Amino acid sequence: MLPAYIPSPDRGVWHIGPIPLRAYALCIIAGIAVALWWGERRLVARGGRAGTVLDVAVWAVPFGLLGGRLYHVATDWHVYFGPGGDPWAALAIWNGGLGIWGAIALGAVGAWIGCRRAGVPLPLFADAVAPGIVVAQAIGRLGNWFNQELYGGPTTLPWGLEIYRRVDPGTGLEDPLGGVATGSAIAVVHPTFLYELLWNLLVAAVVVVADRRFRLGHGRAFAVYVAGYTLGRFFIELMRTDPATTVFGDVRINVVVSAVVFLGAVVYLVVAPKGREDFHQPDPEAEPADPAESPGREGG
Repeated sequence: MLPAYIPSPDRGVWHIGPIPLRAYALCIIAGIAVALWWGERRLVARGGRAGTVLDVAVWAVPFGLLGGRLYHVATDWHVYFGPGGDPWAALAIWNGGLGIWGAIALGAVGAWIGCRRAGVPLPLFADAVAPGIVVAQAIGRLGNWFNQELYGGPTTLPWGLEIYRRVDPGTGLEDPLGGVATGSAIAVVHPTFLYELLWNLLVAAVVVVADRRFRLGHGRAFAVYVAGYTLGRFFIELMRTDPATTVFGDVRINVVVSAVVFLGAVVYLVVAPKGREDFHQPDPEAEPADPAESPGREGG
């Protein structure tokens, strides 16, 4: 009896008339929605004002998407600008390809702008949204399942992932992203996207437990997220077999970046101030108190 492996979806795109519904994009949107909802609850619990997370997200999300795409294109430049590459495809973010490092780096710039406008310290905001961000990453990994990407080498383990050949129904030409699966599986591989998904959920739980136990503040909850995520990503990245830019010979660049960022997060955890900030975000629509009515003062 053959083992029951995990099947890949037969397609990653559905069409409603001329409008394509892309699973990858839907997963990214769902992840962002969860991060906003959870981040809002956590920020309010820390003294923030309701609606602030959405105000900051107006800056952070576009910056993050841009940063994620720029990192992906920079580290896989040969796909777009090498021999036989398509430079215009670098703009096709809907086909997948977001680098988390670029998303976090440039997203932090957008968050800093939004936090300054909202009157919220960036480290406090980062602590509030940290577990929601890593859960959003987990949800986003489901998009890789629909796209049949980011998997590892062959395996016979029962949770191996079946990969299918996809073709355009109209032309019969091979189309890995927009096509429909045909025939039986052509390979059974390690579902490294699933390993990362499960690891991300574990990291989110660790952040929440550590935050409650040690009352993390001053960006230290965010540092726990970064350290935890990069620790798992280091080993999962070693299992992947998809083409990637390499450094120092044949080391995948994301392995090196994971190690460097992990060390940076650990150092920050050690040197950052302990405890949690006392913070109360003022309501800009509230009328200032009349000094004459404050306790201990006589009216004029």
